[in-house]
Formats: sequence, structure tokens, C-alpha cells
Amino acid sequence: MRSHLLALGLVALAAQGLNAQTIAIQGGTVYPVSGPRIENGTVLITDGRIVQVGTDITVPADATVIDAKGKWVTPGLFHAWTDLGLNEVGSVPQTSEDTKSGDINAAFNVAEGINPQSVFIPVARTDGVTTAVSGPEGGLVAGQALLLDLSGDRIEDLISQNPVAMVVDLSSESKGTGGGSKAGVYQRLRQLFKDADEYRKRTPDYKKNQMQELSAPAADLEALQPVLDGRIPLYTIANRQSDIESALRLANEYHLKLVIRGGTEAWKVAKLLAAANVPVVLNPLSDVPNFDGLSPRLDNATILREAGVPVVLIEPDRANYRNLRFSAGNAVRNGMKWDDALRAITLEPAKAMGVDGRYGSLEVGKVADVVVWSGDPLDFASAAEHTYIKGVEISKDTRQTELLERYKTLPPKY
Repeated sequence: MRSHLLALGLVALAAQGLNAQTIAIQGGTVYPVSGPRIENGTVLITDGRIVQVGTDITVPADATVIDAKGKWVTPGLFHAWTDLGLNEVGSVPQTSEDTKSGDINAAFNVAEGINPQSVFIPVARTDGVTTAVSGPEGGLVAGQALLLDLSGDRIEDLISQNPVAMVVDLSSESKGTGGGSKAGVYQRLRQLFKDADEYRKRTPDYKKNQMQELSAPAADLEALQPVLDGRIPLYTIANRQSDIESALRLANEYHLKLVIRGGTEAWKVAKLLAAANVPVVLNPLSDVPNFDGLSPRLDNATILREAGVPVVLIEPDRANYRNLRFSAGNAVRNGMKWDDALRAITLEPAKAMGVDGRYGSLEVGKVADVVVWSGDPLDFASAAEHTYIKGVEISKDTRQTELLERYKTLPPKY
């Protein structure tokens, strides 16, 4: 815990040093997400924070002014599930840091496996992705996910919150952790939560070896305490209707803050999810049936949102995290309201992760993650012309642009 606080402190100090400037983005159509759009609006940024949003704002004489006339201005995009900084080449194990062997890895924290020089980070932010959840995979309890600001050269610069969620897999991939049975998976998970609760109540007895053997080591039981307290969500992979319903029962039993990721058949239980106010994180282009979800629908997001479910959209392909906005555009194509689609890649993921007090909308006091677009950000024809993370404009240079420049002029043939 002390190391986590130290990391956050270093991030705060870095922000104070780097963001000492005032920026005024003027004249654009501003989409705060938390409120109605503002024509001919201004977003005023000072020291990495948003200080004013609206019209008729007095701009300080020393401010850097960005002319956004004819442009669209939105919050930075929030990608709710990635492995940014944890994977480089899928077929090369040496470049992978997101998996730890074993079924129960609640104490597994991927922070020191993050690679700030990952080539995928600059590529993701070229299309307006400024914040991302990056986390582990594998086993029943994969471990702790982190929240990243996609700027900086050090791990301490990138990490915004650690942990931000606990990752659990209730999909068919986890059957082996329950002895080959889904019932065994749920039995094991319930025992784990029961033991974590018992450990919390009787920690001194545990340390004196005056308790029966528990289902996980002390480090894993300790790591589950923020989940039991509702401080971070249980980020649960579940696709089948029955698995989603089981996840809801589990959350109700232990009073957990639940987030469903995958949600292939979530549309079937939209009313239950809405009643429980459980966010669903899904890929809107997932429409291929498999035995983990036989009833996918392209209008899944639309059905869920119309029922009142908080919907979060993702782009699952590592090489295409930058296309998050196109996932939202495809959701609109399949019936989702445009405002809801933008919200699903900005404010809703921030709410799902419990960080909407800092991220997800253009509001006074929030982190100045702002993007100026040439047009509708959900349209293929538009581009991010200016991207700010913590009030600092981000370079558009990437490994891709470097290669483009290198090979733009080919040597003469011999």
C-alpha cells in the first residue's frame, strides 16, 4: 500500500512540474458529456486541470490559445479494457507481462511489468485515447488492473490509480479452475470470498496460526479487501446469460461493486442489470456465436442502454485500441443514440471504475484530458488534431509515423 501511495505522490509531483501553463481552446462545439453541447464554447485549462467550460469566458493574456472554430471538442477517450504496456508481440512470450501462473492471483499487481516505452501507447492516443484500464488475464482471479494516463516516460508517470479493479473470469475459459465444472468455479469463488471475509475479521488469529487453513495465501486475501469493501469493482468476464446471472447473485451475496466484461448475452438480462445498476463492458461488433455465448446481437448495446444499463464500449484488438471511437460509431449504426455512444467511451467507463470525479467529462476541477477533432469523432473521416493529457499537448509521433518517414523516399534501385 505504501508503494502505491508513493507512486501516486510521484505522479502528483510530476503533474505540478509539467502542467504549469494555461491553455484556452476557443470557438469549437464543446461536448462536455455531463451536460448539453456548447456552441462556440471555450475550455480553459490551468496547471493540468479544467478551470472553466462555457461561453463568454475571459481568457488570460498569457494563455496559449487554440482556435477550435469549426471543430468538435470532447473529453479524452477512456478505454476500459486493454493490455497497454503489458504486451508487445503476442507470439513472443518474452514481451508479455499480463499473466501469472495459478488460478488465484488476487495479489498479482502488474504495475512493475508496465513498459512506458510500449509502441502501442503513442498509437492509441493518436486517435484521442487518453486514459486506459490495463490489467491481467488468466486463471479464475487474474489479479489487479491499473488505471493509466497515456503519457510519461516512467511507470510512476503512467499510473493514475493502482489498483482500479480486481479481474475475475467466469467465462468458459475458467472451467478448469473449478475442476472442469462451472458449479465448481462458483463454489471456489464463494469460498475465496468467505475466507477473505474471515481473514479480515480474524487477522491476528491467522498470524498466530490459530485458524483453519484458508483457500488462499494471506497476500491474496489482503488484496481482496478493497473488493469486499466496495472500494474497487470486481471486473468479471461473463458472456452467457447464466454466468451473468450467477455474477449478479455473487455480487448481491457479498455486496460487491460489479462490472461485467464481455456480456455477449447481456441483452437477455437487461432488466436485471439495470435494476442492479451494473455496467456492461462490451465490444459492439461481437456477433459471432460460440459456446460461451450462443446469442450475440449487434444491437446489444442499444438494448442495454434503452433498458437503463450503464454501457461501456471497448475495442478488444491490441493493434487497434486507437479505433475505440469507431466501436462507438458502429454502436450508433446499430441503433445506439450518438450521445450515449460518446458517453460509453468517456464518462461511463470512468463511472464504472469509480474515477468519474477526475475523468470522463469536461467539468471544472477534472483532469484536463481534452481532444479537438476535425469533425464528428465517431466518423472515420475525422481526426484528432490536438490531444491533451493532464493539460499537456501530446505529440502525434509514433513508431508508425517514424517508419513512414524512413521509407517515404526509397533508395534508387541498383
